[in-house]
Amino acid sequence: MLLVSFISYVDRNTLALLAPTILAEAGLTAQQYGFIISSFALAYTIGNPVWGRFLDQWGLRGGMALAVAFWTFASASHAFVGSFLGFAVARAALGFGEGATFPGGLRAAVQTLPPSKRSRGIAVAYSGGSLGAVATPLIITPIALWWGWRAAFIFTGLIGIAWLLLWTFVSRRPDVRRRPDSHQDEGSGAMRFRDPRIWSFGILYAAGALPIAFVIYGSAIYLNRALGVSQGTIGKLLWIPPLGWEAGYFFWGWIADRAAGRPGGRLPYLRKLFILLALLSALLAAAPSLRPLPLVMTELFLAMLVAAGFIILSISYATDVYSSRYAGLISGIGNASWSSAVAVFMPLFGRLYDVERYDIAFAVAGSLPAIGVAAWLALNRPQWRPERSAISNRRSASDEPL
Repeated sequence: MLLVSFISYVDRNTLALLAPTILAEAGLTAQQYGFIISSFALAYTIGNPVWGRFLDQWGLRGGMALAVAFWTFASASHAFVGSFLGFAVARAALGFGEGATFPGGLRAAVQTLPPSKRSRGIAVAYSGGSLGAVATPLIITPIALWWGWRAAFIFTGLIGIAWLLLWTFVSRRPDVRRRPDSHQDEGSGAMRFRDPRIWSFGILYAAGALPIAFVIYGSAIYLNRALGVSQGTIGKLLWIPPLGWEAGYFFWGWIADRAAGRPGGRLPYLRKLFILLALLSALLAAAPSLRPLPLVMTELFLAMLVAAGFIILSISYATDVYSSRYAGLISGIGNASWSSAVAVFMPLFGRLYDVERYDIAFAVAGSLPAIGVAAWLALNRPQWRPERSAISNRRSASDEPL
């Protein structure tokens, strides 16, 4: 599952990395590029809960094989387009297929690991994404420089095929092949869409993790236009921010597992941690005032390390609240919320880049996590009072599940 999330981020980051070259050749603006990213995000929004529910009901083995085969074809198809519409369609197909990535990772962690190790297991499965973001500039830049940007997308198709061959052997494990409803159910209760905790989780995940999209999809353009960094140098630098993302998964996964064993459970500690993360996220607004390139890269590194905390800790919250049989759907809701926010904000960021208002773009990206935490605290207010929480839990237990 680490490898499949690795491949998914190589696939999606190839366009972001090569954006300066592709936009110049295709005659596209940064705002059009933002809409292309939105087409991916909208399809990803649909794909996440669809694939999450599919994996919960029909199993990990066949579901992941089907999803990866679909998105491998979509990724390779980028090599054969050259217009705004062509990129938008190819990107949408890729987004729908890759909607299975993290629901599959969470489904695998819940299905094969005890609760005391799950946050770290989720970190392993999810960390392939950040590792892929680290590796993409190092792998894709030489291919694009030697054979052109179209060859880079052919390469992404080949590594997808390689994973499918590996999966046919790895997925023979009994704990992977069995249907989700055959293992012991763990967790609290049923999921209901009218439950404010679902909405608080989606808002928190989307707003807290949005800086990841801002950095991944916008860094190459910002470094090129605002700081005059060449495409070749960008390829040598853009492994640095995702390294913070990678480290963040494991650090916050360790924190989440430690908090699970404390008196009163994880929730009181999560409240303090989310407030801390919101304060740290606000530092991203200072990046445009930093001119030395090492300081800019350090700021982007820290922004992604903090955003990884929002992903791991918000999922830890949701898997504590709801039954483990909804693991794929939990991940699907989180990622769908995030991709919806990306679809809304990336064209805005692209427009701000076109008019060189980088200060506003970074300020918006840095402030959104605090808004997400505020919404989460407000929607979870009854849980801070034990007597109300007990009443709420009794009511939840009597309701019908999704």
